[in-house]
Amino acid sequence: MATDTATTSAAFDATARPRPPADRDAVRPLVTGDRLTRAEFERRYAAMPHVKKAELIEGVVYMSTAVSFEDHGAPHAELVAWLGMYEAYTAGVGLGDNCTVRLDLDNEPQPDALLLILPDQGGQAKIIDGFIEGAPELAAEVTASTASYDLHDKLTAYRRNGVLEYIVWRVWDEAIDWFLLQEGCYDRLEPAEDGILRSRVFPGLWLDAQALSRGDMPRVLDVLHNGMKDATHAEFVQHLREHRERQ
Repeated sequence: MATDTATTSAAFDATARPRPPADRDAVRPLVTGDRLTRAEFERRYAAMPHVKKAELIEGVVYMSTAVSFEDHGAPHAELVAWLGMYEAYTAGVGLGDNCTVRLDLDNEPQPDALLLILPDQGGQAKIIDGFIEGAPELAAEVTASTASYDLHDKLTAYRRNGVLEYIVWRVWDEAIDWFLLQEGCYDRLEPAEDGILRSRVFPGLWLDAQALSRGDMPRVLDVLHNGMKDATHAEFVQHLREHRERQ
């Protein structure tokens, strides 16, 4: 009986060293909260093709959960529709939807949308092996509320790496924050007297934030159309064209 008791106790010894995995070469899965280098994050992400969205923010892994239509899917589509209209009429600008951005060694976000000036048009980011390296001029995220990491660690990473404008749509709050990078800090972009937000980086990119928050896309696109008729938009497109021709 004594031997049996000793054997049983050893079997449940909480201090016993855990056994290593059977396959030492197996790539471990990504897990929310893991602290990884960017290289290791990419290695594990590549081994999980079924995962559609994972991000490395300040060295910490964030995994996407189920996405609802009302809180994310529909707002995301409307945000991309607005940016897509601008991109369609602004030669030299590129639009990305949920694409990987290699910001720095500790940050590899996958923003809901981004707008960049193409590298051959004078943009600050590069495209290497199909991936964006460095900071796009504008990043945009759809989130539930101010509690999201989109307004904390991710905002810090975007600011430090030079994302010039950052838009966060807080769906539950029915509010849109538009941040402008100035002297190393993010300041809120304030609407003009007519209530319209106007990008400082992308001339003609105008937004009626209240209309977007309530899903009034005809109004959103009408305001954008007016922005792209402004003389500053034509001047911007001409500037990008001239930059490419000088290359």
